[in-house]
Amino acid sequence: MTPLRQRMLEELQRRNYSPSTFRGYILAVKQFADYFDESPDKLGTEEVTRLIEAASNLTYRTILMLLYGTGMRRAEVPLLKVDDIDSERMIIHIRQGKGRRDRDVPMSPKLLEVLREYYRQNKPKIYLFTSSAGHFGVDNPISDKTVWHACRGAAKRAGLSKVIGPHTLRHTFATHLLEAGADLRTIQVLLGHACLRYTVIYLHLSQRHLRAVINPLEQITLRSHSELHDPPEDNPLWHGPSGRWPMSFAWRAASSGTASAKR
Repeated sequence: MTPLRQRMLEELQRRNYSPSTFRGYILAVKQFADYFDESPDKLGTEEVTRLIEAASNLTYRTILMLLYGTGMRRAEVPLLKVDDIDSERMIIHIRQGKGRRDRDVPMSPKLLEVLREYYRQNKPKIYLFTSSAGHFGVDNPISDKTVWHACRGAAKRAGLSKVIGPHTLRHTFATHLLEAGADLRTIQVLLGHACLRYTVIYLHLSQRHLRAVINPLEQITLRSHSELHDPPEDNPLWHGPSGRWPMSFAWRAASSGTASAKR
């Protein structure tokens, strides 16, 4: 029996759930593992730290932190737009996910910090991650292959022997949430699953629930991209504003009135 399974059994017993609820949770976790065709306990926190710190550039580092900090799918990352980042509510809006469903996921302070750094360096206008291919001046999103290369390249640089892709970080995010005590139904919503077999109730999270979730990205210690790649005296980012989100995000949110609230 794995430590994760043992911990779950002890927690169910501590909460004095009925036998039927007990069996429901066990079957739901089994289905969760079967869905990925392997144990959901994929990467440890130390391995995640090594992976992120091994990113070859700031764009790849930001992508890796997005995958681990939100559980986004590989295909969802390229479609993320500047306006989807809501720094006031600390929410990222994911549009047209699997099954054409929109969802909101919480944004941790560490993720906001690296997004600010990335924005100051790249100044994206429409899509958060833009491709240099195509016509000059046209804002095209990156390919989902770029997301895959970000993972594979970092894994190789970090010396990790496991086969690691975007989906690895997605279900590592979910597994670490479960280990931190998040409810299985909360994880279901954050991952964007319409339903999970043996999970009877589909819970739509309120903002209070979203903020209450302990984000696994906040549980690891990372050296900054500039610390790893640039001397402080030669790095212009050390001298720029660091206390707020880029003005374009605040401006767009303000110009759209209550658009963010309606999401």
